[in-house]
Amino acid sequence: MPQQAVNPLLQFFPLITIMLIFYFLLIRPQQKSEKQRKEMLKNIKKNDEVVTAGGVHGVVVNVKDKTVSLRVDDNVKMEVDREAISRVERAA
Repeated sequence: MPQQAVNPLLQFFPLITIMLIFYFLLIRPQQKSEKQRKEMLKNIKKNDEVVTAGGVHGVVVNVKDKTVSLRVDDNVKMEVDREAISRVERAA
């Protein structure tokens, strides 16, 4: 009995399905959250209360292109990279 040729698309169907599942469950949500993070960092303004990646809480005093100056205590100011800001708590 002669062997039938299998359609090549049917052989790759499980692989294509797995790739689609990975895209919708892993890659797409990660891209979305990274886009939201970049938007948050872009919209930091003076008097926002922020938390850095190191856990330092402070109020934004000055915003520059790549850095942000924070007031962390009465007269204590520190300058951190924008990328070090992990979240904006609320505007003061």
